Amino acid sequence: MRIRFDVPADPDYPGRAAAALSRVRLAKFGYIGAALAVTGVAAFVASREYGWGEQFSLLWMSLVTAGVLSMLYGPWVRSRARRRSGEYAVDGGYDITDDTITMRSGTEFGDIAWDRVSKVLDTPGFWIVYVGRMPATVIPRELMSADDVETLRDFMVNRGLLQTG
Repeated sequence: MRIRFDVPADPDYPGRAAAALSRVRLAKFGYIGAALAVTGVAAFVASREYGWGEQFSLLWMSLVTAGVLSMLYGPWVRSRARRRSGEYAVDGGYDITDDTITMRSGTEFGDIAWDRVSKVLDTPGFWIVYVGRMPATVIPRELMSADDVETLRDFMVNRGLLQTG
């Protein structure tokens, strides 16, 4: 297998790629934030209901505030990445073979051996490639031909790497 495609110097592309990676990396903050907010609200209501005193109200409201801020952290990071992405817009490309994924961006390049890939997460617009437990890079399906998408999908399925997100 050999799949080659270019990534144009689109100012929006780096932001979309960063958003896809951060959505995966920062998902836990949303879950933790929701748990904190729900716990804080429930405890605040219970303290009012059972008269546990005013000294705990500040604690419960602090939990709610921390929860809301934690839930807003992921969207804030994605928004910031999109705003700053224009300065990273350079021509690049991918060269994917049976052995490696080679990425090129401007004058820099890097590659990942398929033997090091632990899983690939299927998300809208991108495949997120993991090395160990960390997301290492994205592969943009929107820039690939339909035949190349199917070829790469079959390759990843046969290796037991592809997971739907």
